[in-house]
Formats: sequence, structure tokens, C-alpha cells
Amino acid sequence: MLRIFSEELQDPKNFVVTIELVPGRESFGRTTDSLVGIAKDAFADGRVSAVSITDNPGGNPSLSPDVLGYEIFKYGLDVIVHFTCRDMNRVGMESRALQLARLGMKNILCLTGDYSGKGFEGRGAPVFDLDSVLLSRMIKGLTHRLLASGDPEPFYQGCGVSPFKTRKSECIAQYKKLDKKIAAGAGFVITQLGYDINKFNELIRYHNEKNAHIPVMGSVYLLSPRAAKAMNMGRVPGAFVSDALYKQVASEWKDPKAGMNAAIERAARLGVVLKGFGYRGIHIGGVHKSFDTVGAILDRMEEIEDDWPKYLSDFADKEKNAYYCYDQVTQVEETPEPKPGIRDRLTDHYPYSFLSTAHNLFFDKTNVLAPMYRKFAQFLENHDKTWVLKRCLEDPMKMSMLSCQGCGDCGIQHAGFLCPESGCPKHTRNGPCGGSRDGFCEVYKEKRCIWVRAYDRLKHADKLSTFLEDRVPPRNWELNKTSSWANFHLNRDHQKS
Repeated sequence: MLRIFSEELQDPKNFVVTIELVPGRESFGRTTDSLVGIAKDAFADGRVSAVSITDNPGGNPSLSPDVLGYEIFKYGLDVIVHFTCRDMNRVGMESRALQLARLGMKNILCLTGDYSGKGFEGRGAPVFDLDSVLLSRMIKGLTHRLLASGDPEPFYQGCGVSPFKTRKSECIAQYKKLDKKIAAGAGFVITQLGYDINKFNELIRYHNEKNAHIPVMGSVYLLSPRAAKAMNMGRVPGAFVSDALYKQVASEWKDPKAGMNAAIERAARLGVVLKGFGYRGIHIGGVHKSFDTVGAILDRMEEIEDDWPKYLSDFADKEKNAYYCYDQVTQVEETPEPKPGIRDRLTDHYPYSFLSTAHNLFFDKTNVLAPMYRKFAQFLENHDKTWVLKRCLEDPMKMSMLSCQGCGDCGIQHAGFLCPESGCPKHTRNGPCGGSRDGFCEVYKEKRCIWVRAYDRLKHADKLSTFLEDRVPPRNWELNKTSSWANFHLNRDHQKS
């Protein structure tokens, strides 16, 4: 009998277990057979509510989660399909969602996704036409359409969150974006993986203050030396493994049997701690060959769950200079945020002051001069001369200050007057992805994340209350390479009144 993941997770009496499966670059073969075998055994065991299937993890090509998920779904186990924004534009994403609905797979984890990896003849073109917030909005809208057309079951959409951040700006951005995802329609949350229990505690406390009705699942991983090294070095965006834990894992696995036993014990301990904190379930990853390891983790959790406070110290490691929103569960020293230097003033504070002033003078529809600007824009439009404004004034100014891409639907005012098109490789308009590390971009590691910069700009200007408050619609591609200034005053862009 099919277990309904959405029903089980929404029942507060349940503690739900899911398993993450990671397809490889083959449609048949031992690896794929192993994943199907894990799912079959999980269904037979009866303690697992669903499996989730990743969508081209790392941006590299792999077997479609839709195909593998449908095969597993037919065996009777519910499926959560990872749905990323990296490889398709909004048309392709809507088509894919309709396909999933037709197949009966309604559990969708909405993610911005890793940056594009390598496929045929090199790196693929990143799309990122939407971000995770906008994808959630799209799926919510499709749900209304499906129900209106007679489909009896809605989508059950979830989202991810990455609480393992070191800077206050990153932490606040992750939580405010989580609120946006929930407002956009997310009905459940799955965390990124990390081994800092203070961050797990921070997330659930923040979440319960604002959205306690939305269930949160914590990620638990069967940690091998290879995975621990990748996470420790920042190769898995948003994940955290401390130097001390990586060394410990490497030492444990000198004897593979002892290493596996230690990994199972660590996963079980983290699982019961998360249950003790009030997480609604756990999401188990790192299982690639057999369900036996999952069974061993669950068996051990049943043995030790009443003693969960004893294991808090096992996960007390923190990233260097990490910021915490609340008092920590364990006692660790906190390093204050660095003060702004000359570079910050030259690249962030002074440009922000200039652009903010210019915006208030020329791009505020409540400004007394706004009707005059609108008439001038209409005059240029009537005489087919908006290109003169763009080429002679708008482009020189915006290209020099913002590396403007000429999208014609400007969103800089939502990002501290930084350009999300040129400044963010994922073009995120509603807050950062989960991949930043120590305030730096996941993709271009030498560059600071524009959302960290936006936070710093707004804090310096005493306007932090506006940070990530706007719900920004997607870019309008019909306006590409046209004058965003004229579009604003002609009510063509996303700010039309």
C-alpha cells in the first residue's frame, strides 16, 4: 500500500524518515539497480515514508529523477522529485511540472540548484530563468489550475534551507528567504547537511517563531572520508564539516568496518538530537548501495532516542568566526563581524548613496516630478527615440557602475542597488542561493555574494528593515535590450502600478 508522504509529514504525531537517492550517468546498470533496490527494501521495511531523487547534482548530467522516480513510485513507495531552475527556462519548467502531475508524482522539492557542471563537450549554459521562490510560486499557481481542471490532488511542494553560515548577513538572508519560500507556497522544508548542532537549533527556533505550522526535516548523512573531505573543503555548497570532524572521520575509516559502524552511530545520534529539538523528521543521505545501513541507523535511533541530550556535544564544532542568532546550545566563543574598510566604502557605501538618491529623484512614482518623467518617456516612445535615452545616458551610467546587462526590467532597487543579473551567476532576484561560504559566491569564489553586499549597504544606510522585504517577480524577457528607465515610467516593467 502506498504511503502518502504529505499526509504523514503533516501529522504532528509522526516522525518521518525519507532517503535521498542520487542517480548516476547511466540509464541501466549496477548503480541504478542499487537505487531501485534501496527503494524496494525501504518500502518493505515500512519505516520510510518516501525517497527523494536529486536533479543533476553538482550541475552534472545524470539519469532524470522523473524517470527513476516513476519506476519507484510504481512499486508503491512515495517519491519526492528535486526540481531545479538551472537547466530549463520557465516554459520548460512548467511543462515538466505538468508531466509530473500526469504521472501522479506531486511531491516536489523546489530548488534554485547547483551551478552548471560539465556535459557534452564542456560546461552547459546555466539558465536560472527563475529562482526557488519564483519556482514555488509557479508550482502553487499550477496547483490551482490542476484542481480547477478536475485533478483531485494538489502538488505538495517543499523547499531547502542552508543554515550553516558564518556571517550574520548570510544567516539573516537565508532565514528571510525561507520566509519568502513559505509565503510562495512551500509546505515543507528540508535542511542542507551540516554538523553544527547550534545551527540546527537556531533554524528550528527561528522557524517555530514564524512558521511553526510548516514541518521541517533535518538532513542526516552517512559520512564517509570522501564526502567529509568534500564538505570540509566547501565543494558541497552550503554543507559544513569541521576540520576536527573530517580528521576524525578519516581516522575512523582506516578500518572500513569500524568506519561504517562509526558513520551509522553518528547518523543515529544526529537523528535523535534533531527529533529532540522538534524536527518533524530526518532526510537520510549518503546511502548508495544497500538499505541495510538505513535500517541500522533507524534501529540504533530507537535504542538511544530517550538519551538524545547526551549527544549534543558530539556536534558542537562550529565554523571559524560563525555568527549565531540565539544563545548557543554549547558554549563557544563568537567573533564579531568585521568593520567596513576602505574597499567597502568605495565599492558599496558611496555607490549606494548615489544610486539611492538618484532612484528617489527619478524613479519614485510618488515623486512630484513623476508625471513629467512619464510624459517625457511617452514623448520618446511616440517618436521611437527611447533608444537615444538608453544609449546616450542609461547605458554609460549603468554599465560603468553596475555592469548592466540591459535586461530592460531593472531589479537593482531590490538588491541594495546591485545588479542581480550581472552580479549573481544564478540571477537570483529574491535572495541568495544556499551556496555562499564566508560571504563569498559559490561560483566565483573571489567575489563577495551580492546579497551579503546588499545587507552591508543597507545596514550602513540604516535601512536594514527593507532587506529582502520585496517579493520580486521574474524578469520580463520581452523588455530585453530596451530602456529600463523608459519602461519604468511607461509602466511596462515588473513595477507597473
